Amino acid sequence: MSLYFIAVMPDEKIQKEVTAFKRYCQRHFGAEHALKSPPHITLIPPYRWREEQLPALRDVLDMFALGQTPFEVQLKDFDSFPPRVIFVNVVKNKQLDELHASLLRKMQAALDYHDQRAARFHPHMTIAHRDLSKTAYYKAWDYFSRQHYHRKFLVDKLVLLHHHDRRWHVEQEFFF
Repeated sequence: MSLYFIAVMPDEKIQKEVTAFKRYCQRHFGAEHALKSPPHITLIPPYRWREEQLPALRDVLDMFALGQTPFEVQLKDFDSFPPRVIFVNVVKNKQLDELHASLLRKMQAALDYHDQRAARFHPHMTIAHRDLSKTAYYKAWDYFSRQHYHRKFLVDKLVLLHHHDRRWHVEQEFFF
């Protein structure tokens, strides 16, 4: 069984900017774990999936995505989950909440997917976590809490990410 998760990802320009924040955390605060995945907003958290059932997952995601309408998401400044996680804040967005809820219902019905973690949804783009020490967290938060960042991007696809070679890689995109 392999590890996968489903997300939305910003355009390439924003990906580069958010990756630069992650690199800043690596250089200044010793937190590099967030660099193991591309910038994203998690819709369905990491879960194990049998390789032989991957075509069914792809079919469900493809059909689901075809029924969606693109929408815009705003990123504004930074926030955190003390004492270990710092992230780019995603502005509250009804369409993103609905996308998450609809996708979760679809996976439960079509794939018998059940993971309680998936029901909790707090959209964000992580820039430091796990290996950010508590001491470094306070220094990092002091820095990022004073920074301003505001961008918008179009959500027009779902992305299936696959964990291999100790990193997350885009497995497939499912366009709306």
